[in-house]
Amino acid sequence: MKPIMILGIVLIVAGIAGLVLGNISWTETEPLVKAGPLEINTTETHNVWIPTAAAIAAVLAGLGLVFAGKRA
Repeated sequence: MKPIMILGIVLIVAGIAGLVLGNISWTETEPLVKAGPLEINTTETHNVWIPTAAAIAAVLAGLGLVFAGKRA
């Protein structure tokens, strides 16, 4: 399999995942105060939104690369 086809398949999978998920979020806990046995933590939630247009563009670019790899 040609490298251009592999890249195309990766883009297709990433684009479909972006369409299905829509966003990625994770929670991060950091210590705020440490005083002997006393510890106060803060929790922060992060969100990354995946634009629909970017996911569609990734799928289309991946399809283009797969077809270009088959022709070459």
